[in-house]
Amino acid sequence: MITFLSGGTGTPKLLRGMRNLVNDDQIAVIVNTAEDMWISGNHMSPDIDTVLYLFAGLLNTDTWWGIRGDTFSTHKFLEQFTGEEFIAVGDKDRAVHIARARLLWNGATLTEATLSLARALGVRARVLPMTDAEVTTYVETDAGPMHFQEYWVGYRGEVEIRGVMRKGEEHRKATPEVLAAIRDADAVILGPSNPVTSISPILECEGVREALQEKFVIAVSPFIGDRPVSGPAAALMEAWGMEASSAGTYALYKDFVDVFVQDVRDNAEVPGALRLDTLMKDERRAEALAWELMSIVRSATRRRA
Repeated sequence: MITFLSGGTGTPKLLRGMRNLVNDDQIAVIVNTAEDMWISGNHMSPDIDTVLYLFAGLLNTDTWWGIRGDTFSTHKFLEQFTGEEFIAVGDKDRAVHIARARLLWNGATLTEATLSLARALGVRARVLPMTDAEVTTYVETDAGPMHFQEYWVGYRGEVEIRGVMRKGEEHRKATPEVLAAIRDADAVILGPSNPVTSISPILECEGVREALQEKFVIAVSPFIGDRPVSGPAAALMEAWGMEASSAGTYALYKDFVDVFVQDVRDNAEVPGALRLDTLMKDERRAEALAWELMSIVRSATRRRA
């Protein structure tokens, strides 16, 4: 089994390529939940849903969020009553939010709710929230703390930020399912997701770093030079006090990573890093990168045998 740590769009793009090489039931994905929020009375878990929709064959891979071909009638009609939602939620996507909210209201954990949704969607991969505890990423602005979704979607990242913080339960434990997915994996892959808002919330859950130190781990940098392939990773890294580069990313992962992958075009120097083409502009390139990573995993497995 191959286990991934995922958030945003970077790791899902890699997962699209990996699915051509590895059966879904041999893939586990530990997903960031620090961007979850309640919106219009329903529970949105964007990073979980992106992974669920990918494995269900529903994901809109033009935007890498939401359901392909979805309509927005409810979102538009809501404007008459509550003002515009700052996130455009599609009708089918909203149905998933409603179903999750109902499960949570009825006492299910987020892990249990995700399993129920996965079964309903016919997903065979193991999609696991990083924790069942409540945790949310906020950015610090001159106007005060702002939910990451409001910053990135509502304001399109065009707000100056001075810091990044997590709010919620102070001691956030990784679930037993998460720790088992790491323990039972042949390898763990950190895809090229945002290090601050997508991967670090997972690493901050109690037990995760310790578990990773016992496994063979590959991490793929989301940076080429001082710019991320997509998203606000550079501004967030700087606000977090880290260098916005592959070197800064490696500094976050170096205590547990065995192979660190940089793009062939990256001018940052990370000693010992492996250079590959990580720019997954389409499924073919994502599959090519997945092939390279799986060859590394197989070599490591043979050495351990």
